[in-house]
Amino acid sequence: MTDLHPFIAGLPKAELHVHHVGSASPRIVAELAAHHPDSKVPTDPEALADYFTFTDFAHFVEVYLSVVDLIRTPEDVRLLTFEVARDMARQNIRYTELTITPFSSTRRGIEEKAFMAAIEDARQAAESELGVVLRWCFDIPGEAGLEAAEETARLAVDLHPEGLVSFGLGGPEIGVPRPQFKPYFDRAIAAGLHSVPHAGETTGPQTVWDALTDLRAERIGHGTSSVQDPRLLAHLAERRIPLEVCPTSNIATRAVADLDEHPIKEMVAAGVLVTINSDDPPMFGTDLNNEYAVAARLLDLDERGLADLAKNAVAASFLDAAGKSRIAAEIDAYTTAWLAR
Repeated sequence: MTDLHPFIAGLPKAELHVHHVGSASPRIVAELAAHHPDSKVPTDPEALADYFTFTDFAHFVEVYLSVVDLIRTPEDVRLLTFEVARDMARQNIRYTELTITPFSSTRRGIEEKAFMAAIEDARQAAESELGVVLRWCFDIPGEAGLEAAEETARLAVDLHPEGLVSFGLGGPEIGVPRPQFKPYFDRAIAAGLHSVPHAGETTGPQTVWDALTDLRAERIGHGTSSVQDPRLLAHLAERRIPLEVCPTSNIATRAVADLDEHPIKEMVAAGVLVTINSDDPPMFGTDLNNEYAVAARLLDLDERGLADLAKNAVAASFLDAAGKSRIAAEIDAYTTAWLAR
């Protein structure tokens, strides 16, 4: 069997479902923890592997929020953002829509305009120094309720940093129904932002329907349970509504019991546009290259199949047409050269 890892490593890629704080490498998390010794987060990068072992989704959220609490100054924000881009550049990721939860930082005392300036400074540096194009999705932390929704919508609409392209909803799904967030998504959409809520990760397909109907979702974060509803799968396929699939994440949070049981095969068989993503990569012991290797195994893909998967993410992105054409052409050129060796 062909080892596809070398091909994947060089493959130009886009990523659409990856979280800002959740992308902090052990080195950066340990460095931030050392700056803030009152935190329970380990300062030893090796100890973080045990710390990032989750018993269920609720435990994952608890650990995630403890890392969020390490981001306390604009300098922390800028450092994290640029270092995340550096890790992406190493994987040949050309374009990323990074999910940012500004409410988590502003409620911890980071001044909102300083927060926006920090992420924008990092974005511009990432593009000029690393060749990584970053765009933002501002998401509501669902566990924080409507207060967080109101604040996130205000920050997105009123401050609207240059890199902001979309509006999302993350955090737990159980006990956090999607329809209550409709007014905030309406406001964001009216301001020109795209709708990209999480749905159907730890709850059933009705959550996905709610995201489509009430939040006017243009892409679905995870959508794992969509396969339980054939009518929903057909709707997603017919409307070309992409799913942001994160295989290793689904195992780490116990949303799916075993990789071999992952519903990605049924999604693809139904004609749904699937994109591959890493979600919170260091926390789940993965990266985007590894997720492509997982997808290759689950879907029995060769190099051309992986290139097509990479182009799915480009097509499903909110990058402008010229940018999409540029990355798609780069994927094709790379694949052609690889196969001609």
